Amino acid sequence: MTQAETHQAINAVWRIEQAKLVASLARMVRDISLAEELAQDALVAALEHWPESGIPDNPGAWLMATAKRRAIDRLRHRQLQDRKHVEIGYISDIDQDDVVEVLEARLDDDIGDDLLKLVFTACHPILSAEARVALTLRLIGGLSTGEIARAFFVPEPTVAQRIVRAKRTLADANVAYEVPRGDELAKRLASVIEVIYLIFNEGYSATAGEDWIRPQIADEAIRLGRILAGLAPNEPDVHGLVALMEIQASRFAARVGPNGEPVLLMDQNRARWDHLLIRRGLAALARAEALGPRGTYTLQAAIAACHARAPTAEQTDWSRIASLYAELSRIAPSPVVELNRAVAVAMADGPAAGLAIVEPLANEPALAASHLLPSVRADLLMKLGRLAEAKIDFELAASRTRNLREQKLLLERAAHCAKAPSPAPGDRHALALKADRP
Repeated sequence: MTQAETHQAINAVWRIEQAKLVASLARMVRDISLAEELAQDALVAALEHWPESGIPDNPGAWLMATAKRRAIDRLRHRQLQDRKHVEIGYISDIDQDDVVEVLEARLDDDIGDDLLKLVFTACHPILSAEARVALTLRLIGGLSTGEIARAFFVPEPTVAQRIVRAKRTLADANVAYEVPRGDELAKRLASVIEVIYLIFNEGYSATAGEDWIRPQIADEAIRLGRILAGLAPNEPDVHGLVALMEIQASRFAARVGPNGEPVLLMDQNRARWDHLLIRRGLAALARAEALGPRGTYTLQAAIAACHARAPTAEQTDWSRIASLYAELSRIAPSPVVELNRAVAVAMADGPAAGLAIVEPLANEPALAASHLLPSVRADLLMKLGRLAEAKIDFELAASRTRNLREQKLLLERAAHCAKAPSPAPGDRHALALKADRP
């Protein structure tokens, strides 16, 4: 294996193991910031040793053992601050063997779920809502500050500051590393749901890099969502979130081609959809709707269910989808929801009707740097036969996305506009890019 291939493999391992590593270390040292530092130390050690020794059979265990040794080493040399000594139960007369025993006991404690504890700790009410989401996406999703900034349409330095301040606030307040109960659980639930949803979205449609999808991240979000549903069985939006994720995840096998290229919703082989996940998702949706009024996640799950129930792309009930987006817009108005509604209206009533909704969104600050608005507008213009304008918007959208697969797709569509005749009114590819998103 070449050095480049080894580094690529290390990066893949890190993507999978990072969140579990930080979560286990946080239980050991009772400090999220220190846990992340130790995890990074283990990654550096892997980058130093694995190119020569090869990837170990169990890379996650190797990283964990290395990080644990670093924690013990820090204690041995008394390099931690007094505050951190107290947080991990350090007493000045504890000998080295006792320190090792304490840390190993915490490492081997399997009570509860480390990742869920980490989510609830990062979503503590002491933090602002923005900080809770950013910190959890960083720790659990493994997203870079740039990826998180794109998710929130805010500058990257702002996200970096939020994360640093959040970790400092949690450490200064000595926040317990635990899953809360009772009233405290309810207080943090909305933020936790939002975080899990955003983690899933990053797995479903990666904001950057060479991968169109990141199934490992999406799978982790689904797992956390199911655990959360067990903790809060009477909360409709928890079940709505699980329904949404399971129905969307059912398409993973059909969303990429043999070489990892995107396969859009209208072109997917629906026989490759995971029908077990669809059945699970529809059951979760039924539970959510039975428990109370439909919230934002339940409505999005109902929209996803319209696609899941359609035997073919042509049989999709776009009028119902447009109606559901209108309902979603009433309870949670936003430019992104309105953009999704425009896609559904265009599919149901024609591109001119959709374009009438899209054009006013050009002045929305939240969409100013997003590739979604020009990509949707380009689709509509292409379907209307305004190919020169569509080409410009496809190119603009391509310049704004950092996902290389999506960028290539948008540039291909721009090139198609430059040489193709006006498409027929029923062009099945129009609007496919936006329609394939949660």
